Amino acid sequence: MSEGTEGERHWLWGVLLRITIAFAVLALVTHTLVRPFVIPSGSMEPTLMTGDRVFAQVAGVDGDDLERGDVVVFGHGETWGDARLDETHPVKDVLRYAGDLLGAGPSHTAHTVKRVIGLPGETLSCCDAQGRVLVDGEPLDEPYVRHDLPFLRDADCSREGAPQRCFPEVTVPDDSYLVLGDNRANSADSVMGCRGRGTGPCEARFVHADRVVGTLGWRWWPLPPGGAERD
Repeated sequence: MSEGTEGERHWLWGVLLRITIAFAVLALVTHTLVRPFVIPSGSMEPTLMTGDRVFAQVAGVDGDDLERGDVVVFGHGETWGDARLDETHPVKDVLRYAGDLLGAGPSHTAHTVKRVIGLPGETLSCCDAQGRVLVDGEPLDEPYVRHDLPFLRDADCSREGAPQRCFPEVTVPDDSYLVLGDNRANSADSVMGCRGRGTGPCEARFVHADRVVGTLGWRWWPLPPGGAERD
């Protein structure tokens, strides 16, 4: 074997080793420290804008110990109740497995960003006379909500044909959270199927603690970088 061929082989192995190490470091960082995401919709505007590139903090985040007001990223399948996305195309399926491993790019998990409003065991409803969400009967102050659903002061949420902002009492199960978007007028959140209903049971959906990936940390695009949540 010529010296040239032997040198090319060593060079190739060196490149492959560096690529492998880079992917291993990426996987370690995204699964244990921070994870990159793109904000896909306007449901959290103006706190988070569509297209913002952000990092979610993974390190130190306990899905069983979140606080009200935390902005979280959680994973799911086609619905919030599904654990993963199905992919029938074999090539795309391989790419999704790669994304699962690396923590970046396409994967078998869809991700959604919302704000934690209801904690395990709490009962929530809407609205009081001022149109505020009630948590265990107490009104919640939410300065981050800029675009809410219509509500007339002193409107009656207990009647049929209640304003769209209204939803009846829902109790958050153990190990789960009720989440809402800051842009309430355009948010597919926990109570989207309950809005405009004054009384009776409704099919709310919740985020289980083990589906929480992390809390929103920093924005790296658009520049300048800074905290993920805009003022």
